[in-house]
Amino acid sequence: MYHHTPACPSAEATDHEAAALVAVHADQGWALRCNGALTFDDTGEILPNGTIIAPRRAAAATASAAA
Repeated sequence: MYHHTPACPSAEATDHEAAALVAVHADQGWALRCNGALTFDDTGEILPNGTIIAPRRAAAATASAAA
């Protein structure tokens, strides 16, 4: 979607969450990354091809407990 240097990982890459944020709506609980992936506060994701990645609730619960 966006062209910059260094290039962000594609939405299909295993490290796709490292892509730069281009829009953040913390009040609504989601963010758009430059590779087109939507990430949600509950750790769920929607990739540009329509693939849904379910929230990793165990990881989110652990992170909340540690805070």
